[in-house]
Amino acid sequence: MTAPLIDNLQYANWSEKVFRQLRAGRVDAIHVTIAYHEGFREMVLNLEAWNRWFERYPSLIFKGTEAADVTRAQDTGRTAVFFGFQNPSPIEDDIGLVEIVHQLGVRFMQLTYNNQSLLATGCYEDEDTGLTRMGRAVVAEMNRVGLVIDMSHSAERSTLDTIEHSTRPIAITHANPDWWHPALRNKSDQVLRSLTNAGGMLGFSLYPHHLAGGSQCTLSDFCEMIAEAASRYGAENLGIGSDLCQDQPDSIVEWMRTGRWSKEVDYGEGSASAPGFPPMPDWFRDNRDWPNIRDGLRDAGFSRDETEGLLGGNWLRFYAQSFGPA
Repeated sequence: MTAPLIDNLQYANWSEKVFRQLRAGRVDAIHVTIAYHEGFREMVLNLEAWNRWFERYPSLIFKGTEAADVTRAQDTGRTAVFFGFQNPSPIEDDIGLVEIVHQLGVRFMQLTYNNQSLLATGCYEDEDTGLTRMGRAVVAEMNRVGLVIDMSHSAERSTLDTIEHSTRPIAITHANPDWWHPALRNKSDQVLRSLTNAGGMLGFSLYPHHLAGGSQCTLSDFCEMIAEAASRYGAENLGIGSDLCQDQPDSIVEWMRTGRWSKEVDYGEGSASAPGFPPMPDWFRDNRDWPNIRDGLRDAGFSRDETEGLLGGNWLRFYAQSFGPA
């Protein structure tokens, strides 16, 4: 069995077209966002929508909950779909819901989405106070049940606190190093060294605001950045979390950035004069373009084994270590 192709973060406007493109690109597994600012009941409605898609397109996709589902996807020519939250809002203020959402099939949860949460500080806040009391308790509970901690939108101290406090490796599913491009969402060398030294995983983002050069970033620049990261942190700790938001209307940016917490639109990493989703680089417009990244990694000097690890083998190992109870 060859190594799988895993994209560890997408938020596409899901449709039969996108599901067929996943298969055309031979994507074996994806981690999909099912909550940004939703409460528990609203999140359950999103799970219901996914159940309808699984019913409608059983030859293309199925729900994944364990690492073995990735192999099952390869064996059956389908894509395993793993659920995650970009915000802890679905657990509200109830630590008991951590286990419930895991039982519902959720496998990743961010502790913050840009703002301060009940658990930690987001990367857009002026002051970072680190993990809160509830945050420490929720981290321990996530460790216990096998719900992966994701710090992609979290601030520096909060991320370092979480890496130190967690008894299991955590993930930053979709971000890039800030030494390559200094976006608020990208991560410092200190964070990435702490993350990977503790066995955690970084998924490189293809969202243009996270790329040096934005939409004009070249494939070679992106893959050379990965090569430099591999030299610093080890290729075995790296993968892809594309943050692909294919076919989403620009109005979704307002929901992502603002939710219900503000009456004014927060354009975040975008420009207030040009809100909406920026164009993807021409070498990664949708899931059919994964062969371009494979070629780019090989051109950047990665071996076949390293390339297969970066494109999914490393995430598969992390899934196997992370999704079950401690």
